[in-house]
Amino acid sequence: MKILYFGGQKSGKSSLAEHHAKELSTHQPYYLATYDNRFGDSEMETRIAKHRNTRKNDFITIEETRNLAAAIQPNHTYLIDCISMWLLNRIEEEEAILISAIEELENIDANIVFVLNDVGTGVIPNDPLSRRFVDLSGIIGQTLARICDEVYEVKLGLEIRLK
Repeated sequence: MKILYFGGQKSGKSSLAEHHAKELSTHQPYYLATYDNRFGDSEMETRIAKHRNTRKNDFITIEETRNLAAAIQPNHTYLIDCISMWLLNRIEEEEAILISAIEELENIDANIVFVLNDVGTGVIPNDPLSRRFVDLSGIIGQTLARICDEVYEVKLGLEIRLK
């Protein structure tokens, strides 16, 4: 089973995705953390600490910032939080390579719950790198929606099933 949760910042998507991953799993699920803290962002460290406290020991955490498929073994349940950070880590790569990396996950016999930030509903960014991120986020989101069995949009802590 492949499931996508997407929504804006602080929409509640991670909490809903965590709950769904725990429901799917017959064993302790894995939390695939994608954030790369090479920039030393203390505000992001605070956010990550809050996520860890929320999860407690409900998940086994794996930190993988680039190669998601290598971290996923068949017959387990994974929550990938989040694809937006994964995309940021690989922003310099070709679109086709990024799509291929996501499509590779479709063929792994595992439950995977994806979390993606919805960044494409605002104004068109002024700088090329931000535009690239927004564009790729939309393209990767479409790829995820295609390969997923279920897709949920999250607003204000409420999920709306789209697929």
